[in-house]
Amino acid sequence: MSEFADGYGPWALVAGASDGVGSAMAAELARRGLNVVLLARRQEVLDDVAAGIREGAGVQTRTLAIDLAAPGAAREIIDATADLDIGFLVYCAGADPKFAPFLSGPLSDAEALVQRNCMVPMQLCHHYAQPMVDRGRGGIIIFGSGAGFAGGPNMVAYGASKAFDMVFAEALWTELSPKGVDVLGLILGKTDTPALRKLEHERGQISSPEQTPPGAAGVDDVVAAAFANLADGPTCLVGPEIQAAAQLMASVSRNDAVRFIAQAVTAAMGS
Repeated sequence: MSEFADGYGPWALVAGASDGVGSAMAAELARRGLNVVLLARRQEVLDDVAAGIREGAGVQTRTLAIDLAAPGAAREIIDATADLDIGFLVYCAGADPKFAPFLSGPLSDAEALVQRNCMVPMQLCHHYAQPMVDRGRGGIIIFGSGAGFAGGPNMVAYGASKAFDMVFAEALWTELSPKGVDVLGLILGKTDTPALRKLEHERGQISSPEQTPPGAAGVDDVVAAAFANLADGPTCLVGPEIQAAAQLMASVSRNDAVRFIAQAVTAAMGS
């Protein structure tokens, strides 16, 4: 653990740390000896996560209640951490809670997704990666999604933003890995998070938000994959289902890949 902290510490910044994969990533980083900045919108929830981390790992924490979709979010984060030496950045915010047709909502919904999923991670990486390069060590994990493999219905802006995240992480890896900074794009499929449980319960696919969605990967498996593959970037597909989907789409034309996504979404919606 001390070797990990020496290589990636002393502080980690985790965006999307209030629950699910984000809070689990923060807890694992703390267990490995890093102090943790917890970033999400809900202050009360962040305070609870921070208290559990301090009690369990004995590290320092800082909480930042910031809406990543708001203009100026990155600058607010940078200013709030100006006194810290951030050696590890995790960006796992950015789920789409609506899963609705592009034209069914205001354009501002799509703009907020692009701000949160594309602009802010790019801005944060540009700021925090430079000191990592100067030190010759550090780590960056950007969470992506299988929704970014090809375009599909009900996730027009979301899928496009996740395609950006995947390619951005890969490109960043080509530039930073020779300079001692590990970069990993972690591509998730269906994952057992509170956001997914809420969505599937609202759609009548599970009977309770406490139920595990069928076929969803466990959060612990995602965290384990992240750290097992950190030094082997640029991209890690988590779980056999997303790996199989990637192989299938690589074997067909782009047009057929889009049709496959559309059919899969229609089947999942039960219509």
